[in-house]
Amino acid sequence: MRAHLARVDAVLVQALIAAALSFAHLHDVAVAAGQDGWKAWAYPVSVDLLLVAAWRRLRSGDGKAAAWCWFVIALAASLGANVATAGLLDLANVPAWLRILVAGWPALAFLGGTLLAHTKPKTDPEPEDEPEAAPEPLAQPAIEAPPQHPAVPVPSALVAHARKVAAEHHARTGTPIDTPTLRARLGVPAPMAEAIAAHL
Repeated sequence: MRAHLARVDAVLVQALIAAALSFAHLHDVAVAAGQDGWKAWAYPVSVDLLLVAAWRRLRSGDGKAAAWCWFVIALAASLGANVATAGLLDLANVPAWLRILVAGWPALAFLGGTLLAHTKPKTDPEPEDEPEAAPEPLAQPAIEAPPQHPAVPVPSALVAHARKVAAEHHARTGTPIDTPTLRARLGVPAPMAEAIAAHL
């Protein structure tokens, strides 16, 4: 029993040390990319929470493709920060592409976390009992219906965030935000951007 507890304690201590180091590296990269104060501390929390959310979805067995996608994205952000602080990157002169990645991370993490938290697994509908006798429908002239695109589900939290982005854009430019700009600001695919724009 003591040997088992000693192994668990050693693993826990190792995990805490690794988490603290990774947390510090993410913070340092955020500071170097121009984020300061509480914002720099929020970046490592965001990365770690996205990792945990993706890992929980992987363990639940539902939506594994999406979970692997977000897990790899969050892991790449964590590993990238660890490697960047190893002396391979001049943190006093951060390149523009890294500043762009750090600035765009909150929208990406928000999207990933929201999709992982609110996307439910698809279930087959239960078959309904057919009536014993049903009248035959009247013959209708064949009219070809226009093709309809399947509706893209949009979480309400994402719509609320998009409204803030749109209001900020309107206040800054004096014009309503267009769908391509909204898509770029949120970092979402085109179909989702169109669905979000329809809610604004």
